[in-house]
Amino acid sequence: MRTEMYINGKWTGGSGTTFPTHNPATGAVIAELPEATPSDVDNAVAAAGEAFSAPEWAGLLPAQRARLLFKAADLLEQRADEFARLETTDQGQPLAISAGFSVPNAVEHFRYYAGWVTKITGVTAPLSVPGVDYRTRREPLGVCALITPWNFPLMILVWKLAPALATGNTVVVKPAEQTPLTTLLLAEVLEEAGIPAGVVNVVTGGPEVGKTLVRHPKVAKISFTGSTAVGREIAAEAGRALKKVSLELGGKAPSIIAADADLDAVVEGNLMSGLLNSGQVCAAATRFYVDRTRADEFAEKLAGAAGSMKLGPGLDETTQLGPVVSLDQLEQVDRYVRIGESEGAHLLTGGSRADGELAGGYFYRPTVFAGVGQDMRIAREEIFGPVLSVLPYDDPEELAPRANDTEYGLAAYIWARDIGTANRLAHQVKAGTVWINMPPLLDAGAAWGGMKASGLGREMGWEAIEAFTEVKSIWTSLV
Repeated sequence: MRTEMYINGKWTGGSGTTFPTHNPATGAVIAELPEATPSDVDNAVAAAGEAFSAPEWAGLLPAQRARLLFKAADLLEQRADEFARLETTDQGQPLAISAGFSVPNAVEHFRYYAGWVTKITGVTAPLSVPGVDYRTRREPLGVCALITPWNFPLMILVWKLAPALATGNTVVVKPAEQTPLTTLLLAEVLEEAGIPAGVVNVVTGGPEVGKTLVRHPKVAKISFTGSTAVGREIAAEAGRALKKVSLELGGKAPSIIAADADLDAVVEGNLMSGLLNSGQVCAAATRFYVDRTRADEFAEKLAGAAGSMKLGPGLDETTQLGPVVSLDQLEQVDRYVRIGESEGAHLLTGGSRADGELAGGYFYRPTVFAGVGQDMRIAREEIFGPVLSVLPYDDPEELAPRANDTEYGLAAYIWARDIGTANRLAHQVKAGTVWINMPPLLDAGAAWGGMKASGLGREMGWEAIEAFTEVKSIWTSLV
């Protein structure tokens, strides 16, 4: 297990202090890692800058660069079990998620963008200027800062890294300080795959390291996934420096449940969308709008299903719900539960930290509130934990306005037998992704990102190729 930083093809302990990363299932320290200094960040950016124009990288033919990404995918897949177990140990997600979703999705993204390398094209266009030929080409941006979150550390890194490399950029990665280990393991895999020195660099540490990277004058692009509050700060910095920026931020996803919906199917789907990774998902369904005549029935079924889930360490293959990532996150979840009770919401299940043999870890019992009002904080603010709220409605015409009554706009869910009703609501809801009659699924070919305070730009699909390139116009005289 690597715990050093990776700069210019070399592993280094840096020159600063260290910080711990913890196993959230036990609270025990897994490892101590270096806190990058401004000098370390300078070195990483300088290495990426030199590699960007070096013939070992810039001179590669598209097919050669594609082969490197295919090789990275193969090596990651060969070590899938190692990655999944390390992700679970460092982040807490059950093996069913890390091995069944996170690692395979990362492999898929490497292969998807390896396929794009040889297909990135410009256009020719007829101009109303005589005697000229006009064409465009897409070119890489330069050094890109990739700042990743702690909820899906490996997967979300590859969402950024694969298109950045496919388009010929170089990168400096700053993983979340809570979950840095699979990022460092991936750097080892990329080195083995033959990615040239300096193309991928990893610096570790807390918020100050991220700020130093964002403010670095030689960083051309910032891609950040994390909280809306931090995203606003990054956007402001990028705006002042006129840097390109992509932001995937917070969410408070509504799940709209029409009166004709099959409640048993809806409960199963919403349990997955609401409690996946212990609710630490920016697209988690957390506020459920249910016809008042069926709200009590839905809430009781949801609470019963949530309360029966097996809570435990992610490495236990029978675990359905793991810990939250840290003590700070556990305390935030509990603060919101207490706020919900004080606001008058009815607690149906959960509402406390797990005790007994799980007391040493950061486990919180899945929590369901009924009778939640639109203006309650638990219905408006992102909790990022296993807390679900049921909000009754009387008139279907109020659904879209209530779903949109939030600063966020990342995702939404609609459950209805009448497909016309479902699609009308999908058009009305302001969210970057809407799932109809299904839990959340992702694919490398499907654009991902948010509206409003949920972010700027898109990841995945062709949109990520656009996000890591800029268009150059070339005019040629024909006379």
